Amino acid sequence: MATTTELKPVKEGRGTRAAIIAAAARIMHVKGYTATSLDDVLRESVVGKGNFYYYFKSKEDLGYEILDRLLEAERERNCVGGCMIGNLASELSDVHEGFRAKLSGLFTLWGERLTQALQEGQARGEVSRGCDPVAAGRFLVASLEGAMLMTKVRKDISVMEQCVDEMKHYLSLYGESR
Repeated sequence: MATTTELKPVKEGRGTRAAIIAAAARIMHVKGYTATSLDDVLRESVVGKGNFYYYFKSKEDLGYEILDRLLEAERERNCVGGCMIGNLASELSDVHEGFRAKLSGLFTLWGERLTQALQEGQARGEVSRGCDPVAAGRFLVASLEGAMLMTKVRKDISVMEQCVDEMKHYLSLYGESR
């Protein structure tokens, strides 16, 4: 994934589905899920809306595919490494106040982005009012970090896969029926 804000068009000759996934992952890495629009993905992947909907039911469906791809990457690494932010937090939080504060800020920012996405879902009527976006955002961050740690310790990607499945189930409980 790109680590800068410069986004480059997807090269021609790649499969349409792969181009959509690559473009979306690159943009979401830079801008986040909520700030990434379908138009952004279509423009970056040089794919039409009809082609997008041939492969994906929705932006959410695409997001799930990207999560699945991240799990595949973890599997290929044989669960080595874990989350660098989590690793640094574990190592330095008790011994270096500067790192502790910076890492706490990163976890807070991550939780705030999830909170914002849930609040926006509530505003669109897609997430029930019974959901506390702040608590849910913190829960999701803690769950993912814990799953990454357990995946690393057990050298077993199924820990992360199960956690992601449970998180999808958890979030579905807050979906508004239409």
